[in-house]
Amino acid sequence: MLAKKYRFHSRGGVRYTYKHGTVVRQPKISLTFNHNSRGKQRFAVVVSKKVLKSAVARNRIRRRVYEAIREQLPSLKSPNDHIFTIYSKDIKDISFSELQAIISDLLNQSN
Repeated sequence: MLAKKYRFHSRGGVRYTYKHGTVVRQPKISLTFNHNSRGKQRFAVVVSKKVLKSAVARNRIRRRVYEAIREQLPSLKSPNDHIFTIYSKDIKDISFSELQAIISDLLNQSN
């Protein structure tokens, strides 16, 4: 799991990132990112009820994405706010190595 210091603590930061951020899209997932002045990375993962009705399945996707992000943290340098938005329930069933590749590609595009 991603440490609490790397996550958003209020909705204000999320709203600001959605409003002023840049979006990078892939077919199943998108990344909205914006530079922050806090000097550290912050991440959020959004899985809508439209994607999956079951809270258990949404939380499973969220945990998998947070784990893929955690493994990428040492390679990230610039302090950005990142919001991953999941558009497809297929993320639940793809292999973890594929998910890591998708997350890595999106994070590389943001830096």
